[in-house]
Amino acid sequence: MADTQTDGYWYDERSERERAREVLESLRLYRAAERAMRRRTRDEMSMGENELLALRFLFRQPDHCAQPAALVAYLGISPAATSVLIDRLERSGHVERETDAGGHPISVRATAHADQDVRHTLGRMHELMYAVAAGMDAQAQADVSDFLRAMADAVDGVEPAAGTPQS
Repeated sequence: MADTQTDGYWYDERSERERAREVLESLRLYRAAERAMRRRTRDEMSMGENELLALRFLFRQPDHCAQPAALVAYLGISPAATSVLIDRLERSGHVERETDAGGHPISVRATAHADQDVRHTLGRMHELMYAVAAGMDAQAQADVSDFLRAMADAVDGVEPAAGTPQS
């Protein structure tokens, strides 16, 4: 009879640290693949990162619409930079500005063209990602969701080191 303590068949011989390192490496690989996908998406849609983030933000809002100040807060850029960004998205047909009687912008709305453009560019990838998530059993889905939320909390909880310049 084999000794289950030494042959590794009945249990994982890797240490807790080795298993944790493997999980973190898998997360790094995913993040690298996601960055590459975002770069390809920006190139295909001829947009910068903030423009894609602005559209994503608008798609999550009721009626795909928000005030410019909400975009300023979400993107963390100046009102002037946000105005330039909205100008670019308006010229490309991805957003429409809604103005008051005096011509002042009161809201920005993502257009049907933007929705179609994003769906065309990202649709297949989203289908593949959904299939992976749907292929997991309920416990694995809960475990992964819990893990990713805890990782987000861990990353969000890190303060800059003393003396580190902030951008």
